[in-house]
Amino acid sequence: MSFATERTGAGLRIVRLANFVAPTSGGLRTALRELGKGFKEAGHAPVLIVPGERHTDEMTEQGRVITLPGPLLPGTGGYRVLVDKRRVAALLEELDPDRLEVSDRTTLRWTGKWARRARVPAVMVSHETADGVLRTWGLSETMSRRAADALNTRTAHTYARVVCTTEFAEREFVRIGARNVVRAPLGVDLAQRHPALRDAGLRARYARGDETLLVMCSRLSVEKKPGTALDALEALLHRGRRVVLVVAGDGPLRARLEQRAEERRLPVAFLGHVADRDLLGALQATADVCLAPGPAETFGLAALEAMACGTPVVASALSALPEVIGSAGATAVNTGEAFADAVELLMERSECERRETARARAECFGWKTAVDAFLAAHDALPFDTPTAAGDPRPREAAREGVR
Repeated sequence: MSFATERTGAGLRIVRLANFVAPTSGGLRTALRELGKGFKEAGHAPVLIVPGERHTDEMTEQGRVITLPGPLLPGTGGYRVLVDKRRVAALLEELDPDRLEVSDRTTLRWTGKWARRARVPAVMVSHETADGVLRTWGLSETMSRRAADALNTRTAHTYARVVCTTEFAEREFVRIGARNVVRAPLGVDLAQRHPALRDAGLRARYARGDETLLVMCSRLSVEKKPGTALDALEALLHRGRRVVLVVAGDGPLRARLEQRAEERRLPVAFLGHVADRDLLGALQATADVCLAPGPAETFGLAALEAMACGTPVVASALSALPEVIGSAGATAVNTGEAFADAVELLMERSECERRETARARAECFGWKTAVDAFLAAHDALPFDTPTAAGDPRPREAAREGVR
């Protein structure tokens, strides 16, 4: 049976498109994988299309994954994009989807018009706030808001629904009066990320017994503001605190950050991209505090993973993370002094209290809840429910789901 005609019983073929996914990318890659696995387990046929170095087509645990050749974006540390609209459109025609899900509000927004012409219900997933990203690139608040409103208005008009992962992410669409916005949180693998991953030997590799071990798991790019973590480390050292920082992640700012750490003799270990998920989990569980300085985050999967490992988080007050971490962490404006204050505040709690509180909060965000919410956004009932399994409707009727 060819991939193009393969279907799972009464399940729907949900084709997902994403740009800005690289072998070393983190949160988005994780979300795509876990949602695809959930869609497949629910009886649907997910297909993911992403850019890559060359064309590939394979069946995986998250369903069918297709890469199309896409050029590297200079200065992004490995991101590629799908630029051949004709080839992407031809592939969509061949796949004949029942649903379309797009994770890129800029270069792939044209697919919304394709979906309307093909009568395929389509959703756009908002993985970051447009005005937040624009501000990190140096635009004024007024200009960022004006540009974001124009972009979001076109997005809301083009797609049947816009999926936002938090109330924070939803605000910029509420601001423009969009009525087709739905909320669907992301999640964390509570079995693979847990406090038992704490590793005394790993801790000894990076910190002495009397030192506080900070970790930052982040892409090292402008919009993530990774320099704030070094600012916080320097502020804590100036206060006489014994503290070290481990950075897991890569990106275009890495060389600059390494140079700064060397020049100022800051105790920072740059690990680059950590492909070993077990090692990354052990690092997250072993740290005393996780730093998440990105101001444009609309959810923050790396921070949630750290909390599942029992490690509290200090997050940017300008992001969605205050909504996610609740009282299990602390928030701060994006300055080194403010982040240092928040670290000290968390460290005043007993280790048992801060670790148990972090884990308990993470347990509110399992992937099953996230998958169900995304399927609801697609009006795609799980295949194993009586209604979906026995639904005799033809595909054209199913396509009217989110219209």
